[in-house]
Amino acid sequence: MINGSLNHAMSGSDHRLAVSYVLPIAARTSQARPLSGYLRRLGRIVDDVIVVDGSPQETFDAHALAWSGLVRHLRPATKTTNGKVAGVMTGVHAARHDEVIVADDDVRYRRTELVRMLALLQSHDVVRPQNFFHPLPWHARWDTARTLLNRLGDGDWPGTLGVRRSMLLAAGGYSGEVLFENLELVRTMRAAGGREAVPLDLFVARRPPDSGHFLSQRPRQAYDEWARPVRFAAQLALLPAGILIGRHGPGWLLAAMAGTIVAAEIGRRKGGGQAVFPPSSALWAPAWLAERAVTSWMALGMRLLGGVRYRDTRLRYAATPQRVLAAETERGVHPG
Repeated sequence: MINGSLNHAMSGSDHRLAVSYVLPIAARTSQARPLSGYLRRLGRIVDDVIVVDGSPQETFDAHALAWSGLVRHLRPATKTTNGKVAGVMTGVHAARHDEVIVADDDVRYRRTELVRMLALLQSHDVVRPQNFFHPLPWHARWDTARTLLNRLGDGDWPGTLGVRRSMLLAAGGYSGEVLFENLELVRTMRAAGGREAVPLDLFVARRPPDSGHFLSQRPRQAYDEWARPVRFAAQLALLPAGILIGRHGPGWLLAAMAGTIVAAEIGRRKGGGQAVFPPSSALWAPAWLAERAVTSWMALGMRLLGGVRYRDTRLRYAATPQRVLAAETERGVHPG
């Protein structure tokens, strides 16, 4: 039945996939140059491409001119503290298909990956693929170590998700008052009874940010872990543990570094990751852990100051606990 549904979804007269692709954006300057080629390619593959644009008016107008005829170009219908959530929900409400792919503006799908996402959405309500950076400047290699270590557990958190529109709307949407919005969306779907797929062998390319933006993201990414207290506590322990190990001599420290490299290499090989992550990726694991050892304490300080800076405000909460969302669902309280 699933195969039949998928074949039907792919058998239109123009061979485009019966899926809606939602791209939320909010940019100070025009993104027509980096995005127009990709949107043009998407339009040849996907039936319904929606750009929800929260940019200032001048930039919005430039995008409207550049993308006329390529996409449906919309303004966010609502406002949320985390503006991306308003963009996502506007796109989901406007989507023509029940199968929806939400992706940041740096994500680059190919047809093969879109077909796989569509197939998984026939039997799941939310799909979390895995991103890899292409190209690979130094800071992308550094951040790839985070991806590899996350793949040891329940997978990395990418800049794209697949969702079933009907399930997300039935759940009432998801909160726009948290920082880690992808985790919030997935937790909301789980609380509503949704089935999640995390295909560790489904890789989607992502363009790396410039080095300045990368550096500015470090404390914010550490703050995300407030949503997972056990992980956050473990990351807070990295700094004192590193100091303690270092006091035993450089040999102990080198052994600990070697252990993190081995762990990252296991994550690289899991799910066939060696196809997209180069062999040198695991060597960056000690550097990333050293970064997180420091930025976790910065994230602790930010919480004491009222939250992490987000545009012109602060976000105190990284995500709503799963148990709270489950309880709200039982009471019929909708987060969106």
